[in-house]
Amino acid sequence: MLEKGIEAARALIKHLPRVSLGNIRPFRPTPTRKHRLGKHGGRKCGRGNKGQGQRNTLPPIGFEGGNTPFHILIPKEPYYKGLHMMKEYPTLSLSSLQRLIDVNRLNANEFIDLTTISNTKVLNIDPSKNHYGINLTDEGVDCFKARVNIEVQWISEMAIAAIEKNGGVVTSRFYDMKCVEAMVDPITFFKRGLSIPRCKLPPQDLVEYYTNPANRGYLADPKLIEKARFDLSQKYGYKLIDAVDINSNKKDPRQIWHGLQPGWVINLQEKCILKPKNADHLNYYFS
Repeated sequence: MLEKGIEAARALIKHLPRVSLGNIRPFRPTPTRKHRLGKHGGRKCGRGNKGQGQRNTLPPIGFEGGNTPFHILIPKEPYYKGLHMMKEYPTLSLSSLQRLIDVNRLNANEFIDLTTISNTKVLNIDPSKNHYGINLTDEGVDCFKARVNIEVQWISEMAIAAIEKNGGVVTSRFYDMKCVEAMVDPITFFKRGLSIPRCKLPPQDLVEYYTNPANRGYLADPKLIEKARFDLSQKYGYKLIDAVDINSNKKDPRQIWHGLQPGWVINLQEKCILKPKNADHLNYYFS
């Protein structure tokens, strides 16, 4: 039966006319608009008596009769300069963080970072809207009782005090846009077959923030951070208790995930990791 069908198809194609511009037609007839003059009667063809309408010399949109247009008269507002490039940090309150831990959406015994919070689907981090991470606010500071090791991109002084009062550790860390896109949705990033990016250092306007021990910046001196922890405890009147081990979950400034180095390619289908071996690649990713 299959051979008969193939022979019939060949015979049909053999007797069909050859396709050319003369025997093809559009799928639907192309509508053509007829432009007729004198349709409304009279000798003016519907264009009236003289003027711009009859001679088709209407001025462009925005023309104000020779006056200076309003968009040139109004001065530029300097406080809008660079507004489209401003970095945004969606807020996460301490009360919301405590609620996520209470309902087991977050594990307080594990390291909490941007990927961990994004996987809860509670906070929407959208890189297309210039979202560069999380701003941990001090709302609910009185009800926060968890002991966590957390990494955020922006944090207030009261939130730092609330975490360290319970023996927790907080770190403020910068990620560039490529790293944020990878950390917000790791599965989609790995399926694209791209290598893990090397995190860039913060721009010039943020270097002071991330090197300041008062903000628990990841580029600050560890000895100065210990001094800042003591000073903050004296300011708010609480006693420092033994904190979780900071160095156990400390990442390299170029690293974005624990256990995964920049330059590696994660193959989810074959469940393997491809590591670079070229000397130039190693020099670039691990410099």
